[in-house]
Amino acid sequence: MKVTKAVIPAAGLGTRVLPASKAVPKEMLNIVDKPAIQYIVEEAVAAGITDILIVTNRGKGVIEDHFDHSFELEAKLKGNPSKAKILEEVEACANLANIYYVRQKETKGLGHAVLCAKSFVGNEPFAVMYGDDVIISEDPVVGQLCRAYEKYGCGVVGVKEVPRKDVPKYCTLDVTPLEERVMQVHNIIEKPTPEQIMSCYSILGRVVMPPEIFDLIEKTPADPKSGEVYFTDAMLDLARRGKLNAVDFVGTRYDMGNKLGIMQANCEVALQHPEIGADFKAYLKQLAATL
Repeated sequence: MKVTKAVIPAAGLGTRVLPASKAVPKEMLNIVDKPAIQYIVEEAVAAGITDILIVTNRGKGVIEDHFDHSFELEAKLKGNPSKAKILEEVEACANLANIYYVRQKETKGLGHAVLCAKSFVGNEPFAVMYGDDVIISEDPVVGQLCRAYEKYGCGVVGVKEVPRKDVPKYCTLDVTPLEERVMQVHNIIEKPTPEQIMSCYSILGRVVMPPEIFDLIEKTPADPKSGEVYFTDAMLDLARRGKLNAVDFVGTRYDMGNKLGIMQANCEVALQHPEIGADFKAYLKQLAATL
């Protein structure tokens, strides 16, 4: 079944990038000239996804405004022929896809945020595109996962190998190969100790799930310490049933919930930007010579 729906959880508080995220949602922090969440939406659209639900919370109305028409701004730009290209880009934001919103009214973790999408998704497969993760690729990463879902009919997680010392920050997977870049997942351990590491593959930013994942989330108990419902626990249930695969995706991931990740994204995207790329490259060379 073709995947046409995506969910973007964007309800996090952004504590790792304070004070920048105190008044501006971290999903709206810029990478050169576009907010991070626009790159995620554009990735979904490029993969053929037509309907997107963004899970927000209090104080994130600016995300809705960004993907809506701004009639006053557009009218002003229309009156200036030299601003035609900017007008086209501004109007495009409102026409990318059918974008819907729901609020996660309690901070209960990623599993609960995904559960907020149950009525939106219905009985269809859907992508989850983490709001912290911008992934740049000529072949949209979520599209790479969708193709694997459509081929095997199983849930799919996007993974990359991370340095062994960093695996405890993420998760570790027990996998066996199915074909090039596609593996079956047998076990997942969230934030493992060094002794628990099964491989250096970690889930990073993109998954495609069957609708049955909602029943598994509802049966997943909240963590007694944090009160959060861990999405990984529900995906582990899929893996134990032999219904979860992994795709070692092709793409460069930037962690937009991390100050260094934000700077790396801005630097590397700026180098490829058609308007400023050449000048920025020259500037970096000049700066590097002084370091």
